[in-house]
Amino acid sequence: MGKFFFRISTGLHAKLYKFTGGRFFGGGQGGRVLVLTHKGARTGKLRDTPLMYLPHDDGYLIVASAGGDSRHPGWYHNLMANPETVVNINGESIAVKARDAAEQRDQLWAEVKERDSRFGANETKTDRIIPVVVLERV
Repeated sequence: MGKFFFRISTGLHAKLYKFTGGRFFGGGQGGRVLVLTHKGARTGKLRDTPLMYLPHDDGYLIVASAGGDSRHPGWYHNLMANPETVVNINGESIAVKARDAAEQRDQLWAEVKERDSRFGANETKTDRIIPVVVLERV
């Protein structure tokens, strides 16, 4: 029941965000939210997921924290299988290419935690290494 409700609420959040051009459901508390469109690694279906992001160089950083869950979120697996995609930020669609920032992870993770302490709290809830993903504009 919990996963079903989460999936429904996430989908609704993404739709409302896109419909309002990001004016509502944009993150609050100084947070930034984008809607990531990703293609299912197994199903090939397009999915929209709202995610917190941080600006980085000419692109964006997103974090596969899944709230500190023991597994990587589905969108992370989908992006690794299909890295070329689109994000919606405040009503603008932006083509991006995703890459796992494994080589830079420690440096970027420290930057992420410094800029938004909520991610550090998620780290304490899991034993896994939380991936940082770089979205580069194409």
